Amino acid sequence: SPLLLLLLALLTAVTKAKVFSRCELAHLLQEEGLDGYGGYSLANWLCMAFYESTFNTAAESIKADGSADYGIFQISSQQWCTNDRSPSDYHCRMACRDLLSSNITDDIICAKRIVRNPQGMDAW
Repeated sequence: SPLLLLLLALLTAVTKAKVFSRCELAHLLQEEGLDGYGGYSLANWLCMAFYESTFNTAAESIKADGSADYGIFQISSQQWCTNDRSPSDYHCRMACRDLLSSNITDDIICAKRIVRNPQGMDAW
């Protein structure tokens, strides 16, 4: 039906992945308060996001143990989010698949949670 097709098109648009430019991501991370968060500069956050995903929100890396890393910051299902393949401590209280969309607000919230741990960015 046309209504179902419209609904599917809208759903696809909402969950569509995005590859950020460096400047676009820098602006967004600045707006979200990451510059200086946890003692890490905006440059630290950008470097980590580039190294982990080349700024691609849909990045997903499946590990040999069944866990996976998700999204622009490559957040691990082992400790932070939950997926259907591996057990998780689930500290960020979110589904891993939610970290793959173009809206990275949830990724940022989880990244902030991760760097509040004693090991900080070394958690990556």
